[in-house]
Amino acid sequence: MAFEDLKIILWPDPRLRKMSVEVEHFDQNLRDLSLRMLELMRESKGVGLAAPQVGLNIRMFVMNPTGQPGDDRVYVNPVLTDATGEEAGEEGCLSLPQINAEILRDRTLHMEGKNVEGQPISETESGYIARVWQHEFDHLNGTLILDRMGEQARMSHRKTLRDLEERYELEHPKKLVKTTKTKR
Repeated sequence: MAFEDLKIILWPDPRLRKMSVEVEHFDQNLRDLSLRMLELMRESKGVGLAAPQVGLNIRMFVMNPTGQPGDDRVYVNPVLTDATGEEAGEEGCLSLPQINAEILRDRTLHMEGKNVEGQPISETESGYIARVWQHEFDHLNGTLILDRMGEQARMSHRKTLRDLEERYELEHPKKLVKTTKTKR
């Protein structure tokens, strides 16, 4: 499968709200996908990118905490456990451009998962890396920073969110109506 046409999708695309499924095949397709995701993340000046953010609802994310090519990381089927402590920090999201908010996260976490080759990963991290893990892990479960920010932050981003909704509606006129229409 060719991934050169892959791009970062923006809120309110409904794929951002779906629960992702576990990866079962560790093959060249998965390696190619991870390389393209790292490329998109760098082009957008991000530090992490989850597969749902490129429209693929699989349990995988990429990250690079330093921006150095040797620090690229790929996590497949991650599970976060052993959370300790809490700390607040500012977060943004590549699928919610121009929106930043103070988000409360666990300070230290343990992660079990696999790398892109299917080899087991077992890591414990604190601070910034743990924050990125949680942000990207949220994407795998259909959770966005919009769900974690306070009411005041949501209110301050109302215009930006409305602009994103209007842009999405112009690009996908039927999809937005179907996903947001309420029954009476």
